[in-house]
Amino acid sequence: MNCEKKTGIRIFLIVIFIGLIFGALASWLVAGSLVEPAQKEVGLPNTSIPIKSFKIESKSGENLSGWHLKRQGFNGVVVLFHGVRASKASMFTRAKLLYGAGFSVVLIDFQSHGGSSGNRITFGYLEKYDVLATIEYARVQHLNEPIGVIGVSLGGVSTVLAMPQNIDALVIESIYPDIQRAVHNRVKTRLGVFSWLPSKILLAQLEPRLGFSATELSPIEKIDAIAPPIFVISGGADIYTTEEETKQIYSKANQPKQLWLAKGIGHKDIYNESPLAYEKKVIGFLKKYMAKEL
Repeated sequence: MNCEKKTGIRIFLIVIFIGLIFGALASWLVAGSLVEPAQKEVGLPNTSIPIKSFKIESKSGENLSGWHLKRQGFNGVVVLFHGVRASKASMFTRAKLLYGAGFSVVLIDFQSHGGSSGNRITFGYLEKYDVLATIEYARVQHLNEPIGVIGVSLGGVSTVLAMPQNIDALVIESIYPDIQRAVHNRVKTRLGVFSWLPSKILLAQLEPRLGFSATELSPIEKIDAIAPPIFVISGGADIYTTEEETKQIYSKANQPKQLWLAKGIGHKDIYNESPLAYEKKVIGFLKKYMAKEL
């Protein structure tokens, strides 16, 4: 091999090495931004509905900020859990819908979100303790009433990982089957066929950053441990949680169960995108499985 070829190969390898170093650094910075808290002041909405603010302690040790919309003698209570980097305010349109349909409603900010304490987002691993604490709050406030849960994205993942048994109906919207596919799908939308290595680098940071492995974030492995009736919802055009993945989640859920793939809707707020269909399907599901206890 002549000297020029050797020099060319050496330069190529150096460029590849530098590229990998910069890629790893970029992935580290990106991962850091993803787990940073999304805290902010969440003021009471402008509404005639009476809202009680409350604080509870999560089983993870964090303090959670919540709202309680209480009705007397109606259909029970529904607990709402929001998506990542959102807050209870993002669920208030659903709260108004449910309140108008005769349900009491409880909403909270997950830890490290909104007005709740916390210093990192864990994509369901610690948030599952927030779910259990909030359901317990709803149960104490509504003794002998049926309880339903609606969890959107992070809210749905956290609820499935919590595996609550003391509820009467569960609605999960736009949840990933496992964190590996969730990360890969999101990176793929930006990098296409070059997504494999950045995805692996991001996933490799879970344990050193957050203290647990990717295997701890696998709702599809937990969903068959949930006994209450379940309604699995996702956008039919969702590229973050694909139609195939949603069907896989649904297939592992126990009966009774329902599936709705909202046609033409991506990874968006399905209630905002299709309010009439959402109201008919979700309110109908909750009343069907919560009314039996009244």
